[in-house]
Amino acid sequence: MTSPDAPTAIERVFYPSSPEPWGRRALLSPLTLLSWTYAAAVHVRGALFDAGLLRAERVEGLKVISVGNVNVGGTGKTPAVLHLAEQLVQAGRKVGILTRGYGRASREPLTFIGTEPLPSSELAGDEPLLLARRCPQVRLFVGSDRVASAYRARDEFSLDTVLLDDGFQHRRLARDEDFVVVDESVGLGNGHMLPRGPLREPPASLRRATLFWLRAPATASDAAVFPVSRPEDTRTLQSTTHLLVPTAAPSERFSDTLGGWLPSSPGIPRVRTRYRPTAWVDPEGNLHPVTALTGQPVFALAGLARPGGFLKTLQSLGTDVRDAALFPDHHRFTADELRDVQARAARQGARVVTTEKDAVRLPQGFEAWVVRLGVEVLEGESHLRRALGLEDAPRGL
Repeated sequence: MTSPDAPTAIERVFYPSSPEPWGRRALLSPLTLLSWTYAAAVHVRGALFDAGLLRAERVEGLKVISVGNVNVGGTGKTPAVLHLAEQLVQAGRKVGILTRGYGRASREPLTFIGTEPLPSSELAGDEPLLLARRCPQVRLFVGSDRVASAYRARDEFSLDTVLLDDGFQHRRLARDEDFVVVDESVGLGNGHMLPRGPLREPPASLRRATLFWLRAPATASDAAVFPVSRPEDTRTLQSTTHLLVPTAAPSERFSDTLGGWLPSSPGIPRVRTRYRPTAWVDPEGNLHPVTALTGQPVFALAGLARPGGFLKTLQSLGTDVRDAALFPDHHRFTADELRDVQARAARQGARVVTTEKDAVRLPQGFEAWVVRLGVEVLEGESHLRRALGLEDAPRGL
């Protein structure tokens, strides 16, 4: 079975666990040259916006909160968007989410809400469907032109607030807040830009942020909340920080300096969070407590950028992970792949378990248990409420 700490090939490049030897650096030098070209293009585009030669369009009367990152994939942006949407809805706001709908087959703009029949994941993308199911009061706008989506949210549906999903690089739409999600367990990786490293923008771009949403890594104390099936499993639940993730001085925490990448930005508030399992969802859609599969054999199925976190979550829930089928992020499972998963799980006498994002891409009738995640705010809740404009709203979740 794949170890939760075993990195994928891309992770070994983007988040190396030790300094790279010269031979490996030489082997990857073509990627370094490509990353310089990409960095130059990003720099020119950013400079045009900074100089006002390219302008962001403001949609008057609509509060726009961007939620994005500088890493490519796997930072935990979708749970953040979901948590923010729930907070805003609970405060009585009329909320929409603007998203591109990564990986969908159609280019036509879509809008839908979770209380109505939903489109397929092929038409809408997996993350928009997940958000609609989890927060049915929020209207989803799926399309590449998010300025047009913002006008539609205001003019057709009288919304007062929208969350711009994956919006940090989408500078055409002016925003009131720029939240940037950073996973403390990997930081900014090797510091290189795509395709040599995980960065879509240079670290200096983080100064545009108005709030940092920090995802704290799982710790041994988190595992203690849930029984584990084998004593040795607790070893894999320790926080793993790759050696090339910059570390701050001993007197400073990661949340203060982003691990040393941005030490001179004390004015940007930080919200520190942790993602915890809150329930199991069975194939019929019924909710079960997090202890429902404790000690039970399971087969993990996922298409994620960094699947190790999912495997660690399963172990923290006390499941007996017998085997795993791990695919690239947003992978569309074929019928043959799913038949193979079912056969392998049956040989192990195990239930198939998956993530909420992967579940929306599974065909109807495919039996899988789904682990549901929730967000716990550890520090900075006052910063978050102030940024959302909820200082006077009743406290909720």
